[in-house]
Amino acid sequence: MDQRIRARYSIDTAQSPERAAEVIAGEQSTGTFTRVPGETDELRERHGARVESVTPAGEGTCEVEISWPVSNLGPSLPNLLATVAGNLWELKQFTGLRLLDLKLPPVFLERYQGPQFGVAGTRRLCGVEGRPVIGTIIKPSVGLTPEETAGLVRRLAGGGIDFIKDDELQCDGPHCPFEARLAAVMRVLHEHAGRTGKMVMYAANITGEIDEMLRRHDQVVAAGGTCVMVSIHSVGLPAVAALRRAAAVPVHAHRNGWGLLGRSRDIAVSFVAWQKLWRLAGVDHVHCNGIANKFWEPDESVIASARECLKPMFDVPGKGCEIMPVFSSGQTARQAPPTFAALGTTDLIFAAGGGIMAHPGGAAAGVLSLRQAWEAAVQGIPLDAYAATHPELRAALDRFQ
Repeated sequence: MDQRIRARYSIDTAQSPERAAEVIAGEQSTGTFTRVPGETDELRERHGARVESVTPAGEGTCEVEISWPVSNLGPSLPNLLATVAGNLWELKQFTGLRLLDLKLPPVFLERYQGPQFGVAGTRRLCGVEGRPVIGTIIKPSVGLTPEETAGLVRRLAGGGIDFIKDDELQCDGPHCPFEARLAAVMRVLHEHAGRTGKMVMYAANITGEIDEMLRRHDQVVAAGGTCVMVSIHSVGLPAVAALRRAAAVPVHAHRNGWGLLGRSRDIAVSFVAWQKLWRLAGVDHVHCNGIANKFWEPDESVIASARECLKPMFDVPGKGCEIMPVFSSGQTARQAPPTFAALGTTDLIFAAGGGIMAHPGGAAAGVLSLRQAWEAAVQGIPLDAYAATHPELRAALDRFQ
């Protein structure tokens, strides 16, 4: 029996939901607006998409599940995307259509490798166990020279940071060329590791054409780096898969641009579905926003995405494709307890920019305040009570209201 791809959608339609679901199935498999020569009943039975369920979901919407035989396309991520999210948003039958989730057959693992490092490998490279990996972003986003960037990294490393990433806007600009920035930053990090024994993970932004990314990845590895970052929506699924095949370090996925795909209530792709494609392509970390973030996304959406990152996609030992969710976007010590309460684990990267750099005591105090906030969260101690004996946390709570 052929393995099947399953997709779940939320739809709004003036037609019968059952008829509208059949339109999706036809448009995205054997059908067109009319029956054509060669479209036999036997062919439709073998290759036609199937409506698995239609369920009312309130407020005039329905949830529908459609399935396709994997033999229609083979285990191909680009062609999977064309199948489950191709012409659907062009169809006039729908006033709203949102891809909610995907379930893929294990045959995709015969072609795609999934994450190489994930949670366990990231923790090992960072030397962090039993708490979140505390991270930050190089700010200002653009404008710093390589040496100025290295100076900021020196302050952060000295403050006890676990993880530092380039901003997504900074890759290889004339004012801060990639090679010069990498050399300056890695010199600082090697000096720090020589003194302390701790190599801070630096996610260097290698986004570019495929050959550029592969070359930059190799430069990071040769320099002793332990991570690369890519703007996944800028380069696409085939480029990420090509990077994964060559990768010797974790791939940090920045999802900038997802708001265009996911923000609308009516025409959108849920990140719960979307992140599965990137996981299969081979990323090890992916951004999910954060609790009480500075963007539009509600907390329940953030947590749903983060939970999915930590769930196996496949019931195959060692090939579940679990990855590390990255919490960022306006995060401070105040978000630690609600994040832990909602997610129920410390398997995450907790990245704060202003929440570290704007701490009244400086970067080191900012990093320490986040660790203290997570200690309180895990122990179930209210932040204000824990802050009574932890001045860095107290200062953070006073600063970030």
